[in-house]
Amino acid sequence: MPKITFIGAGSTIFAKNVLGDCMFVEALNGSEFALHDIDEKRLRESEQMLKHLANKYNKTIRIVSYLNRKDALSGANYVINAIQVGGYKPSTVIDFEIPKKYGLRQTIGDTVGIGGIFRTLRTIPVMQAIANDMEEVCPDAWLLNYTNPMATLTGFMLKYTSIKTIGLCHSVQVCTKELFERLEMNHERIEEKIAGINHMAWLLEVKKDGMDLYPEIKKRAQEKQLEKHDDMVRFELMDKFGYYITESSEHNAEYHPYFIKSQYPELIEKFNIPLDEYPRRCVNQINGWEKMREDIVHNSELSHERSHEYGSRIIEAMETNIPFKFGGNVLNTGGIISNLPTKACIEVPCVADRNGIMPCYIGELPEQLAALNQTNINTQLLTIKAATTLDKRHIYQAAMLDPHTSAELSLADITAMCDDLIEAHGTHLPVYH
Repeated sequence: MPKITFIGAGSTIFAKNVLGDCMFVEALNGSEFALHDIDEKRLRESEQMLKHLANKYNKTIRIVSYLNRKDALSGANYVINAIQVGGYKPSTVIDFEIPKKYGLRQTIGDTVGIGGIFRTLRTIPVMQAIANDMEEVCPDAWLLNYTNPMATLTGFMLKYTSIKTIGLCHSVQVCTKELFERLEMNHERIEEKIAGINHMAWLLEVKKDGMDLYPEIKKRAQEKQLEKHDDMVRFELMDKFGYYITESSEHNAEYHPYFIKSQYPELIEKFNIPLDEYPRRCVNQINGWEKMREDIVHNSELSHERSHEYGSRIIEAMETNIPFKFGGNVLNTGGIISNLPTKACIEVPCVADRNGIMPCYIGELPEQLAALNQTNINTQLLTIKAATTLDKRHIYQAAMLDPHTSAELSLADITAMCDDLIEAHGTHLPVYH
């Protein structure tokens, strides 16, 4: 029977979603769910929660916790990665507070931008260590990566290790559903085509019974923009560039140079942009977990319904050979998106079955969309280069090419800010020359 290893299992709610989903997969009956986390207390809480679920939904599943990562990985068929290196404190706080001293504001800081760059730099060494362990004790396992920054980490694993990796996000499967709900349109029987890069993939086509729905979407979106709502950035991007984008407005506000600008402070209010949103969420989640712990961890009657996460369905497809189509992050090998670099990590429709995961050919994106993707790819590729060469110059260059950072700061300030961040992160980063 398969062994599924969850790295970062102390993330109890997410472990519940992904591994709870797996309990409903008949092909996984008799499997071992191997849990690993560096926080033993959180690890034991997740173990207890999952044992309650298994007792209720699938008594054949064996739940085992491991403090040693290599033991958890030994013999695994599938590895789920959901780690955060450095946590909210100190790392996320550093990623936001030091740039703020230079006048650089952020919303989420987990993908590109200065926050995304340094989250990548402190996470890649851990990803490399996981890959080293997997190459030794489960070389044929599939790694399902949920950790951000998705494009840089998945791209690194696919280019610099031998581990079969697929990057999985949450934004693709909810993109059109949430858009249609916001615009009060019927989402049933929708045909869609989505491709681009993670957090900046594009709704290229959206139809119903063969009819293009974009004219109606844009008409309603223009009317919606007359009032305050929580998706104003994406609607503005769709108005100016022609297509809707997968990830939220608070994310996309910092992926582009147009919205968070010290010279135009009125844009924050105009587009309803929540500065410092991610630190605020972290604090709320930490406080919320303290209140939720009893209901989640110690509740022997805890319930679960299969979520919209892709993980269990990909594993099910590989075990049963019944194909499953989803949006995944892969290398652009062979030019799947023909007007983006082949070494970029892209997000495209993929099909999973017993043969593995096959990405679908897209061809050219509209030029303006490829151009916007390229601005973020530049920073992603240079961040990976910095992590693999340990050359500090590439950290500077990654930041200098980031759209938001370069629109706000001078070259000298960008360099000084990066030096401050390197010093503040200390041992969470390797030594750069």
